[in-house]
Amino acid sequence: MSSDGVAFNHIGLCVTDVGRARSFYEGALGFKYWFDFKAPDEATSVLLGLPKPIGLHAAYLVRDGLVIELLHYAEGDHPSPRRRSMDEPGLTHISVAVQDIPAALDKVRELGGEVLEETDVRAAVMVRDPDGQLIELTTWDWLSKLPPRP
Repeated sequence: MSSDGVAFNHIGLCVTDVGRARSFYEGALGFKYWFDFKAPDEATSVLLGLPKPIGLHAAYLVRDGLVIELLHYAEGDHPSPRRRSMDEPGLTHISVAVQDIPAALDKVRELGGEVLEETDVRAAVMVRDPDGQLIELTTWDWLSKLPPRP
């Protein structure tokens, strides 16, 4: 824990298939599996404001200290994924630097993601995971030009 009593925990992503999402994030972006968790319906219903039954299964993946929680709801009716605009308030995207963008794009396609070819500006390109989450891939060179982190 940090000296101010606050620590980053995770980012949650709702997915339609945990296995497919794990394959994508592990195979295309180098995340590592950490653990799975089956959440109890009673507490989950209260915390998330969802009606029971829920059947929440969460898988946690880690990359460079960033933790992604893949959330899958086995019960109930769920809305279809929708495309969000970059100017819509809320989480817009995840960004990952890669050493070889063409190789990363091949992996994205191979593992069920989508490459948004029209966004390719050479130093960065947008892709979508199999459930439509927007991910920015940047060059390793761009990452090395950032100022030191505080």
